[in-house]
Amino acid sequence: MYKKLLLILGLAGFTVMADNWVVSPILPSIAQNINIPVTRAGLLITAYMIPFGLFQLVFGPLADRYGKRQVINTTMLLFTFATALCAIGVSLTDLAIYRALTGIFAASIMPVSLALIGDVVPMPQRQSAIGTFMGISFLGQGLSMAIGGTIAYFVSWRGVFIIYAGLAVVSTVLLFTAGRKIPSAKNPNSRLLAPYWRLLTNKDSALTYLVVLIEGILIIGSFSYLGAFIEHLYHYNNLYIGLMMTAFGVLAVIGGRLSGKLAAKMGRKRVLSLGLLSATLADVIFYLYGSQLIVLAIGIGLLGLGFMLAHSTLLTIATEFAPQARGTVMSLVAFCFMGGGGLGTALGGRLIAAHSYTWFFSAYALCLALLILLAWLVVPGMVARQQPQPQPGSAK
Repeated sequence: MYKKLLLILGLAGFTVMADNWVVSPILPSIAQNINIPVTRAGLLITAYMIPFGLFQLVFGPLADRYGKRQVINTTMLLFTFATALCAIGVSLTDLAIYRALTGIFAASIMPVSLALIGDVVPMPQRQSAIGTFMGISFLGQGLSMAIGGTIAYFVSWRGVFIIYAGLAVVSTVLLFTAGRKIPSAKNPNSRLLAPYWRLLTNKDSALTYLVVLIEGILIIGSFSYLGAFIEHLYHYNNLYIGLMMTAFGVLAVIGGRLSGKLAAKMGRKRVLSLGLLSATLADVIFYLYGSQLIVLAIGIGLLGLGFMLAHSTLLTIATEFAPQARGTVMSLVAFCFMGGGGLGTALGGRLIAAHSYTWFFSAYALCLALLILLAWLVVPGMVARQQPQPQPGSAK
């Protein structure tokens, strides 16, 4: 059951996360085709990201009330149509509307899928399951630039959305067929705002959300400028940049597979710290050795590995904050992480413009090192290791 669940949800997550980033490499082609400046075409990214962030807070409570599988199925179906509409847009206005619709429906997939995994998978296997799902999903993000750049180069930018709509069709069919037997609890008494208030006024959960927010600022902020950093140093095209960025996705998948096993042996505190340390080392590598291609690729992989070890640990801890409102819990995690990513990207852009890429990566490396200490002190539920159970007949 768990493998089928992860395969079905993982494909949905892969599709959504790949779509999340795909406009960036094809933005110049879109601008040229509809005859507008690239600076105006940037509205398409904003039109997607704002509803993507805000509606994560809406779909969590809806999933708790009406069923997580039901919400995922409905929104994935609508996401498929919205993606297909993007392929036929002829002006900035209608393309922005279609991208906004895509962002709205995409917003539910990651947090509600994580909540569903939290409902179905027992705690001993939960971190490995969450890590695997997140790894597959962020592999889509890591591949998105290469996929989008390749399709746009050989076909057109419209072909990118056609291919992604086709991939979304496959995912939607699996959700409605093979996924129909996935258990999906409903809580008719769930309210829209009350769970958020309880989570944000509880010290343990509020501090964990703060760590997730800062994690998003620093890790997504670092990731966002890697493509531009590579282009700045090596003048590679989108295809080569995308291929290098796959190191992030591949190591994220590996980190997802390892996270649960490491947590069982080392404890969550050490796994979280190890993940943040790996991300710190990645930024140090970008700062010191960015001009060495092989070392740079290793740094990209370390960032993916560190992200997955740290984030899967935080997600697993969060699944226990409010089991009866798990959709709401995970929506708030996703909102903090993606909102932090938006802040980290905006701040990073200002730092790079005012100083340099190396100055930016060194500053984020220092902040990640400080985050290790903060997370160690404030994140709850980090037992050093699971105690072995006594064997039958053994002495007490």
